[in-house]
Amino acid sequence: MYVFGLILVILIGYLLGSLSFSYIIAKKIKKVDIRQHGSGNAGATNTLRVLGLGPALCVLALDVLKGIVAVWIGVIFSPDELGWYPALAGFAAILGHNWPVYYGFRGGKGVATTIGVLATLVFFPALFAGIIAIGSIFVTRFVSLGSILFAVLTPVFTFFFLAYYDYPILYGYLTVIVAVLSVWRHRTNIKRLLAGSESKIGQKSS
Repeated sequence: MYVFGLILVILIGYLLGSLSFSYIIAKKIKKVDIRQHGSGNAGATNTLRVLGLGPALCVLALDVLKGIVAVWIGVIFSPDELGWYPALAGFAAILGHNWPVYYGFRGGKGVATTIGVLATLVFFPALFAGIIAIGSIFVTRFVSLGSILFAVLTPVFTFFFLAYYDYPILYGYLTVIVAVLSVWRHRTNIKRLLAGSESKIGQKSS
């Protein structure tokens, strides 16, 4: 029964994460496939480039929300305090955003959904990492740099505060896996950052 419930919340998390709000909103507003415009990424930053601030904020909020909801579905149905249900439901939502079953497995980079998942599981570590990430975006105007910093610093803060906040050790391991996934998804951004050719917020994607 435990395994069946775990599979169920993972499936729900994945299907929820597969809802690509940037794709849906771009189709509604401009009748275009967001993945064929701007940077080609189905996420809030590319929505900002293609559709403007209002739709981008809407996409950001909805993508964060689906990460939060996925984790809470895991929390509600979890039969124990080990953290498997919420952790894997949240991770499944991130995978769903990156590789959505509804859209030919071509999704975004999962940043906003990752924020929702990690902020729900390990709020204070995610908050501290988020402050640094937002500061880097404000100073450099590189959204990708802030996204990478958030993903990498969250596990650092999580393990630092693991005992103090009494998080399940599984959450710490999950933050590491998510960080590795995020860095891999941003590998082309990292190359452009190192080459000095990465687009800044407010600029058109090259």
